[in-house]
Amino acid sequence: MRSGSLLPFACCLFAIACSREPPQTAGQGAHQASVEIVTKSGVSWNGAALPAYPTTAPEITVARVTVPPHSVLPLHKHPIINAGYLISGALTVVAESGEERKLRAGEGVIELVNAWHSGRNDGDEPVVIVVVYVGSPGMPLSVKK
Repeated sequence: MRSGSLLPFACCLFAIACSREPPQTAGQGAHQASVEIVTKSGVSWNGAALPAYPTTAPEITVARVTVPPHSVLPLHKHPIINAGYLISGALTVVAESGEERKLRAGEGVIELVNAWHSGRNDGDEPVVIVVVYVGSPGMPLSVKK
């Protein structure tokens, strides 16, 4: 199986994991799958409306990002829609305006699009976040200021 063929499957799982509806089960007996919607929205974490998708064929990227303890990510922006799920640690996301939101393990976040922001790990353990980016071929995932 080509690694690229796993992207639709991974994104489907991520989409299921990132909504906020009650857990659901599928199947019978002890081997039931459950789904818990973690976050679902048409706006980013600061309330800004998400832009329309590009009109070209989509390219989906799934990334695992690790932020070391006591570190700050550089100021950057994402030209494409993306959402993340915190696997471990706590991350404070900060908009250029100073607006902040603290995320903890088990939470989902819909990131800012085309808005400068950063993230910081004030804790003693690494932050691990899985991020799904939806763009077009050739578009960067992020741009540093």
